Order: sequence, then C-alpha cells, then structure tokens
Amino acid sequence: MSLIKSISGIRGTIGGRVNDNLTPLDVVKFASAFGTWLQNNKNKKDLTLIIGRDARISGQMVSSLVTATLQGLGINVIDLGLSTTPTVEIMVPELKADGGIILTASHNPKQWNALKLLNEKGEFITGENGAEVLALAESEDFNYAEVDDLGKYETRDDAFDIHIQQILDLPMVDVEAIKAKNFKVALDAVNSTGGIAIPMLLDKLGCETIKLYCEPTGHFPHNPEPLKEHLGDICELMKKENADVGVVVDPDVDRLALIDEKGEMFGEEYTLVAVADYLLKHKKGAAISNLSSSRALRDVARSHDSEYFASAVGEVNVVTLMKEKNAVIGGEGNGGIIYPDLHYGRDSLVGVALFLTHLAKENKTVSELRAGYPSYFMGKKKIELTPEIDVDAILSKMEQEYQNEDVSTVDGVKIDFENNWVHLRKSNTEPIIRIYTEAHSQEEADQLGDDIIAKIKSLI
Repeated sequence: MSLIKSISGIRGTIGGRVNDNLTPLDVVKFASAFGTWLQNNKNKKDLTLIIGRDARISGQMVSSLVTATLQGLGINVIDLGLSTTPTVEIMVPELKADGGIILTASHNPKQWNALKLLNEKGEFITGENGAEVLALAESEDFNYAEVDDLGKYETRDDAFDIHIQQILDLPMVDVEAIKAKNFKVALDAVNSTGGIAIPMLLDKLGCETIKLYCEPTGHFPHNPEPLKEHLGDICELMKKENADVGVVVDPDVDRLALIDEKGEMFGEEYTLVAVADYLLKHKKGAAISNLSSSRALRDVARSHDSEYFASAVGEVNVVTLMKEKNAVIGGEGNGGIIYPDLHYGRDSLVGVALFLTHLAKENKTVSELRAGYPSYFMGKKKIELTPEIDVDAILSKMEQEYQNEDVSTVDGVKIDFENNWVHLRKSNTEPIIRIYTEAHSQEEADQLGDDIIAKIKSLI
C-alpha cells in the first residue's frame, strides 16, 4: 500500500488505484474532509485557507484538485504557489486565514506527494483533530456549495518576502554581524523551493551563494533526505569553491543539514545543538527535542544553566511540550529547528539565519564550532517480530528489566544509562521494534543496539 492516512495528513505515490495510491479521487476526498471539518468547527460562514506546494512534479496537479475542491465547498483559497512548509505556516496567521494545506511529501522521493493540514495558528492540527478528519473522509459526508456560494480564488507572490523580513526583524538575528563576514555559502536545494527561498535570505544577509540543484523542477538529483550518503556532490563543491559553510535542505525546507569548510558533515543532530548553544547563551530557559534526538542538546542546555526536556517523537508533540515549558528553542534531531519567537514549526530559513549569526559572533570556522560540542554517535536498528508476538508486553518487560536505570515510557521505552542511551519504539504499521542508540563512538552505539536485540530475544 502506497497510501498512508495518518492524523497528520495523507501521503502516497501518484498514480495507480483509488485507496491504494494518492489518486485524484483520494486528493479530492481528503481535501473535502478537511474543508468540511473546518466548516463544522468554525462559527463563521466565510472561510479562507492558504495553500502552498513544494516543487515536485505532481504539485501543480494536486494543487489544482485541492483548490477546486475547497472552492466547491464554498471556501476561499489564497494560493502561494511554489512555497515552503514554514512559509505557509507563517502566512496562515499573517493573512488571518482559518487554516492551511501544504502540498509536500517532505523528504520522500519524487513519486510521492501529500496534504499536510494546518490550523488557524499555522500549526499542524492535533492528533484528535486529524482522527476526526480521517473519519469524515471515510464517511464521505460532504455538502458542496451552490453556484452563488462557491469559494473565491486569489494568488500571492509576496510570501517569501514576508517570511524573510520576519526573520531579519528578530532581535537574535544579527544581520550586520553576518554581513561583516562576507560568508561564502554553498547550497543544495534538491531542485525544490529551497532553491528560491534560501538564496533570497542569503542575499539579504550579505552572503555569496554558490548554487547546486536550485532549479525548482521537482526532478530530485539525489535522494532528497539530507543524509551524509546522499550529499557527496555538495561536499565536493565545498572544497572546490573554498566555501565557508554548506547548507542542505529537503524539498519543503523544514530540515536543515550543514557542512563545514572541509566538506565534512556538521551532523544533522547538531544543527539544533548549535542554534540552541547560541540562543541559550543569551536567554536561559528550556530546550526541547524528542526522545530519539541527541543527548548533546541536553549537555549544551545544562552548560548554560538551562533545562532540557524530551517529548514523544513527532513535531506536534515537540511543539506541545515547548508551549508547556515556554521553551526558548526546540526541534528534532533530523535538522528541524523550531524557534517560537518566529513560529511553532520547523523552519530551515530561521535556522540558517540563527546559525550564521552564531558563526559570525563566535569568529570560528564551522569545523571549529563543531569541535566544541560533545561528540556522540547514533545507531539505528530494528528487530522484526512475528505478528502474533505482543510488542507492548515485550516493551513492558524491558522497562522492568532496567527499572534501576533512568527510564521514560512517554513514547515506547527509553533507557538512559550513564554514558549512552537506547530508545525502543514499536512501529505503527508493521510488527517491528525500532531501536535507536547513542554513545561516544559508533562501535559502542552499534554494540548497545546488538546487546538490546539479544536481550529482547531472550525475553520472547
């Protein structure tokens, strides 16, 4: 099955059969469900939704279907066209809209697309709301507007300018300090909308941009997930061009990976660590990431007399805990920066501006900056189980087995040992337990994963 319906939206591969893939009928049904859900929950007649899309090949088609469906329900549409996830999130409250739909499958390959749903704050709808939308899609209980009541349609082409200006206006972004450095920045935007937005930002920050894969054609030149094994081209370009820093974003520009002046990965876990280091130096407060993110964030927070808290995995969960703790900074170890002074969503553009400010003020190279942080290595393994095995019972046994350690059951079971940790989570879609580990060397992280797998097998 290549159609995945979840509380955060619907995603799938283009083409194929209805209900198996993301077909035009599935797009219309799901857009109808979200529009109807909004109408059922808002005490007003005239609703407006913001939509925007990344550059993937199917984007224009999916956008047309969503637009026409919403208008058919009597909902007004403001279309940002080619955009980024954080830009759509910012424009929803900016234009006082009732919600938004982002058309992007994030880091998935080009045959995928998705509808991601936003509330009136420009934040992802809650799990409870998502379940209601899914139920509506299932029941197909839609009531479309009559001809005089169809929704209006308009386009906006100033969304990037508004988003970038809001970043430049942030007190913690020091534009003059960055300009004084004349940074040379190499950018890999995987032929999506980061290739439009990031150079606009870098230009305002007085940086020289060396562009790689910045044409928004949707033909991704490599796997679009910003991981080391996919980024050989920009690592080479860094050395060839003597660039100061490399910036890599995924197709919808909510994940930020960095590369140092030697063409080495900064480590996507460390994007958030570096930004938190800068912010917490100036304002004490909480830092938040999820349970599967690096311990380095906790170490940096403590070095600034600040607190660290971990949420369940998933952006909605990180944001909920950030609000609860009134956090200064939060995000996910996959390069997702959430800076609440701008908005509660992962945002590579604000990540770039804050990182460059930090780099300028520290007066170090990127590799020198990275060397100042605690060094951790992550392992990711999984154990496949037969369907009849009770995964919850196994996790419960593991919790008991390690009850003398620091154990969290917020999301699966996480065991914090003195020098390393392991996080066990069950998959929602298949009988497997995902096993994430972190330690001071790759060998140690992998060994811990193997030891935990052996322990689980002994309990079955």
